[in-house]
Amino acid sequence: MTSTESVTRDWGGLTIPTAGTYLLDAAHKRVGFVARHMMVSKVRGEFADASATITIAEDPMQSSVTATIQAASIDTKQADRDGHLRSPEFLDVETFPTLEYRSTAVKSRDGNEFVLLGELTIKGVTRQVELDVEFEGVGRTPFGTDVFGFTATTEIDREDFGLTWNVALETGGVLVGKKIKIEIEGEAVRQA
Repeated sequence: MTSTESVTRDWGGLTIPTAGTYLLDAAHKRVGFVARHMMVSKVRGEFADASATITIAEDPMQSSVTATIQAASIDTKQADRDGHLRSPEFLDVETFPTLEYRSTAVKSRDGNEFVLLGELTIKGVTRQVELDVEFEGVGRTPFGTDVFGFTATTEIDREDFGLTWNVALETGGVLVGKKIKIEIEGEAVRQA
């Protein structure tokens, strides 16, 4: 878009981006997760290498997302744990190098909140997942780049994806919780 063209439009009182293809900005994103450890604390981590293509349609409810996460880029700030998470007992990154997401529908919830329905594939297993998405805004950078921001969250049961490794604790419970909270924050950049 040239600097004189509008980057936004009104949709039911919400200012949204004009239709087009946007890519997740590698410098302005976090694809993170939270897991329970020993039933008493939380471990946070992220995937450093992730890409996504977001297609904003003329009818925003027809928009779509595809994303690819490089499994080996997992980082919990603890090398031994990261090595275990990359191993066949968890992600098996040698056999399954990527995690994939493909949206199948968008639902408007309230104001700037949406639900993105889609298929998440981890370790060769595909399951339906609903992402709660908050649209954060749209604008143009001082360098003439059109962007919009968003956050997305969901919770999955890791065992649904074949990630079943665990250790029972003497005091009851298990070493690693089954529920994993996914937290995504990012900016998407319009493509020419």
